[in-house]
Amino acid sequence: MLSREQASSIATNQQCDTYAWFSQRAWVEIDLGALSYNIQQIKQFLSPRTQLMAVVKADAYGHGAVTVAQTVLQAGASWLGVATVPEGIQLREAGIKAPILILGATYTPEQIHAIAHWHLQPTIGSPKQALIFSNTLETIEYGSPLPVHIKLDTGMSRLGTNWEQAGEFVQLVESLPRLEIASVYSHLATADSPDPAIMLEQHRRFEEAIAQIHALGIKIKSLHLANSAATLTNRGLHYDMVRVGLAVYGLYPAPHLQPTIKLKPVLQLNARVTHVKTIAAGTGVSYGHQFIAPREMRLAVVGIGYADGVPRNLSNKMHVLIRGQRVPQIGAITMDQLMIDVSTVPDVQEGEIVTLLGEQGKERILADDWAETLNTISWEILCGFKHRLPRVAVI
Repeated sequence: MLSREQASSIATNQQCDTYAWFSQRAWVEIDLGALSYNIQQIKQFLSPRTQLMAVVKADAYGHGAVTVAQTVLQAGASWLGVATVPEGIQLREAGIKAPILILGATYTPEQIHAIAHWHLQPTIGSPKQALIFSNTLETIEYGSPLPVHIKLDTGMSRLGTNWEQAGEFVQLVESLPRLEIASVYSHLATADSPDPAIMLEQHRRFEEAIAQIHALGIKIKSLHLANSAATLTNRGLHYDMVRVGLAVYGLYPAPHLQPTIKLKPVLQLNARVTHVKTIAAGTGVSYGHQFIAPREMRLAVVGIGYADGVPRNLSNKMHVLIRGQRVPQIGAITMDQLMIDVSTVPDVQEGEIVTLLGEQGKERILADDWAETLNTISWEILCGFKHRLPRVAVI
């Protein structure tokens, strides 16, 4: 494991063969210390009876699923959430034995066989899906009932059976001998909004659905409703478990939630200066000459581009950090490279570290900053970094 100082040193050391393959261009640093800190902060926010599911789908929001999963489990998470069967299998192949909930829809015989074989736990969102699972499991040798998680739609209008049919749906699943209900859950659509009205209505519907189930004499082992935003908003939404994604990675689902808990961003995006030149006033920069130099300028080329996950729509709208200073990106971002104005940074040399997201000195740039510029969300930014960028774990 590397310290951040070691990673930066290696990235500028041309003689280091072991890491030369990533030091040439660009990489993502994953701060495992910050990751563990975030888990501990979230755990302290929960009641002792509430378990923490760390959501590690989409390669742990671009952070590296296996490394993240191992770290969050050591730090106190007890469940993992993924979106697909292959994501769950990847964790099992890495030796991870913690319970894994598949949050997405699964229904083919091949998926069901894999779920049973790898001891994954699926979401069941409809009577039809429940029957498919039951019938398929009848055809294979699977010793004990498969734990399944019942999904109710309380207002997300995505996966799940309508909350008003909760009683009959759960009753059906309970009657299927090959299935065992591990939990009942729902998902909130507007928990990150400062206006809690819709969230509270979904909470009311969830409570009514649970009341229906209890009225039938059915006991449910676990209930869960809260995502990151709901976890930080209202402890009354925590139930037996919370499913936390974005906050695990040190970002807040909404600005108004920042005072609730202290989190540390986990991801830092770095690249190296590959070329430095002086350009004259009136010189066009990059494709389409979207930037024309207003004066003589010192320009640095950085070895990272939109093929790595730096959105092209940030062209001429973003800043980067070099030597602890914030400098503007100029010209159109290209597939593998972008240009920055280093006129105010004396004697910049090839090989120097440029931070696109993260900290240098007293300056910091977050995925939230990119998201605000692009009118999108930080989740999309984090998930956009491609796998040709190595993930380097630091402590």
